Amino acid sequence: MWPVLQLRGKQRHSTANSSLLAPDSDMNSLEQAEDLKAFERRLTEYVSCLQPATGRWRMILIVVSVCTATGAWNWLIDPDTQKVCVSFFSSLWNHPFFTISCITLIALFFAGIHKRVVAPSIIAARCRTVLAEYNMSCDDTGKLILKPRPNIQ
Repeated sequence: MWPVLQLRGKQRHSTANSSLLAPDSDMNSLEQAEDLKAFERRLTEYVSCLQPATGRWRMILIVVSVCTATGAWNWLIDPDTQKVCVSFFSSLWNHPFFTISCITLIALFFAGIHKRVVAPSIIAARCRTVLAEYNMSCDDTGKLILKPRPNIQ
């Protein structure tokens, strides 16, 4: 059974060969414009909902990166670290701030923070890829950009 899409009280069956934006024989241009507006509203809503979480993840990444850089600087300029007889692990043991911040930064990257800080851009880029087939695009906020139809001669 194909999934059923519910739009403005009508039921339309979607298949692999049909699309939501392709004009149907029973769908006039006013209904198409309403569908595009609804899609644009939903896309902008989704992107705007991602912004606060993205901002928090960016701040976390900035704080942990600054802590790691500061700890690394202190670790490198420490005279005990520069001695030849000090092992790497004992040097890390003597600088717990750097060690903890470095482990935290590595854990954040394994948890996917590099994807979370750019999530709205990823969503917009994927939408642009799909919308290009319909001579449309969108900006980073989710607003649709209608491109002129190519001239076929």
